[in-house]
Amino acid sequence: MVLQREFTLRPRSRGFHLVTDEIVRNLPPLPEAGLLHLFIRHTSAGLSINENADPDVQQDLAAIFDRLVRERESYYTHNAEGDDDMPAHAKSTLTGVGLTIPIVGGRPGLGTWQGIYLCEFRNRAAGRRIVATVVG
Repeated sequence: MVLQREFTLRPRSRGFHLVTDEIVRNLPPLPEAGLLHLFIRHTSAGLSINENADPDVQQDLAAIFDRLVRERESYYTHNAEGDDDMPAHAKSTLTGVGLTIPIVGGRPGLGTWQGIYLCEFRNRAAGRRIVATVVG
């Protein structure tokens, strides 16, 4: 069995946002066991799994990424869409655009302290499209 659903996450500001609950609400029915693949259809945002308990993690990740990939570097040639454009593409490459999560007991098999993050790298972004594919 393969099921697929595409949906849009609500718009968010730049940063790392826990979206586990929003994603689960939009998933097709999940089998008892299988795989869930999530793919974000954008080149300036990413998906990640990280700690879901302490909000300091979200702030620290944003600070780390902003320090690793700075805006307005003189060597950027792709800057037609603003100062955050090329850094957003680079950060998206670092996080990745897809996640594969086991399905355990009819739910995404995340660890106790794990959550799914939308890594939003643009200052002003619209809702982000997600393709969820279920195999089981």
